[in-house]
Amino acid sequence: MQRRTLIALAALATAIGAPALAQSEIKIAHVYSKTGPLEAYGKQTQAGLMMGLNYATGGTMTVGGKKITVIEKDDQGKPDLGKSLLATAYSDDKVDLAVGPTSSGVALAMLPVAEEYKKILLVEPAVADSITGDKWNKYIFRTGRNSSQDAISNAVAVDKAGTTIVTLAQDYAFGRDGVKAFKEAIKNAKLVHEEYLPQNTTDFTAGIQRVVDKLKDQPGRKVVMVIWAGGTPPYAALAAQELSKRFGIDVASGGNILSAMASYKAFPGMEGATYYYFGIPKNPVNEALVAMHYKQFKAPPDFFTAGGFTSAMALVTALKATNGETNTNKLIRTMEGMSFDTPKGKMTFRKEDHQAMQSMYHFKIKNDPAFAWGVPELVREIKPEEMNVPIRNKR
Repeated sequence: MQRRTLIALAALATAIGAPALAQSEIKIAHVYSKTGPLEAYGKQTQAGLMMGLNYATGGTMTVGGKKITVIEKDDQGKPDLGKSLLATAYSDDKVDLAVGPTSSGVALAMLPVAEEYKKILLVEPAVADSITGDKWNKYIFRTGRNSSQDAISNAVAVDKAGTTIVTLAQDYAFGRDGVKAFKEAIKNAKLVHEEYLPQNTTDFTAGIQRVVDKLKDQPGRKVVMVIWAGGTPPYAALAAQELSKRFGIDVASGGNILSAMASYKAFPGMEGATYYYFGIPKNPVNEALVAMHYKQFKAPPDFFTAGGFTSAMALVTALKATNGETNTNKLIRTMEGMSFDTPKGKMTFRKEDHQAMQSMYHFKIKNDPAFAWGVPELVREIKPEEMNVPIRNKR
C-alpha cells in the first residue's frame, strides 16, 4: 500500500513538474545549411549564434531564469526540406522561435510556415528583398542585410556618370533580387546587360565572354558587378581573363567570406561595400567577438559569424525586455522599433517590415602579404539614415 502511494505521489509530482520544467526553458530552432552548397556560410552562422548567446547572457545561457536551448536542423540548402524542418520545429519540438536559414530560396519557402504556426522566424543571413518584401508576414524579422542595403551601398563605389556596368549573378532569388535592387540604386551609371548563371556553375567561360562582349567597346569606365553567394565564386575565373589589362574592364563586388576574398588579391583597388569585416567596425561587441573567436578558433571571425552573433544579440535583447517571456505577440511588440548592439554596430528593426537597419562599409581592396585574402580597407561608413532602403511589403 505504502509503495503504491509513493508511486502515485511520484507520478503526480512528475505531472505537476512537467509544465514547470517546460516553462523554465526557451527553445530556439536554428534551421540552416549545415551541409549543401552554402555549408561554409551556415557553419559560420551557427558558430556566431552560439558565441553571441553566450556573450549576450554573460555566459549563463539563461534569460529571466530560463535556460536557452538551441536545436539545430540541416536544410541542406533545399527549400522543401527547410519548410518541413521548420514545421517540425514549431509543432513537434515546440520551439518558441526560430533563426535561419542560409539560402534565400529556402527562406521564401519557410515564411508561410512561421505565419501558419504564429511563431517568429528571425531571418539570418538570407538576403533576398522579397523576404521582407512582397512575401513578408508579421512573424518575420531579419537581422541579415537585404538586397537593397547591399545594392545601395555597392552603388556608392560604381555609380558615376560615364560608367557602363554589366551584372554577373546567380539565377535564383539572391541573384535576381540583388540585381533588381542594384538597378534601382544606380542613378548615374548605365547598366547594359544582366548575366545570370546557374547557382552551381563551375565553368564561367561562356558567361564571362558574354560580359566582355557587352562591355569591351563601351566608352568610359567599364565595370562587371558580381553578385554571388556560395558554390564556386567567379572571381578566380575573372582574374584569369585579365579583364582590366585586355579590355579595360574593372571587377566590383561586395563583401564575402575570407576564403572567397582570397581571389580579391587579384583586384587591388577594387571597391565595394560590406556589412562586416572583422577589422572595420570599432565597438565593444565586435572587440568581444574578435577576442572570443581568436581564443576558440585561432582565427578572426568571418562574414557570417558576425551575422549569427548579431541574431543572438537581437534575441537576447528582446527576451531580456520581456523577462524571458516568449509570447509571440509580446515579442513582436517588443522587437518592432527595437535597437540593439551588434559587432556590426547599433541596429534597429524597422517597424514597417521588421528589416534591421544597419551601417554598411564602403571599402577598397589592398594587398597585404600578412593576409591570405584581399584586405578591405575602410573608405567610409555608410550609415542607415544615408540609405533610403525601400519598404517593399504590403503591410
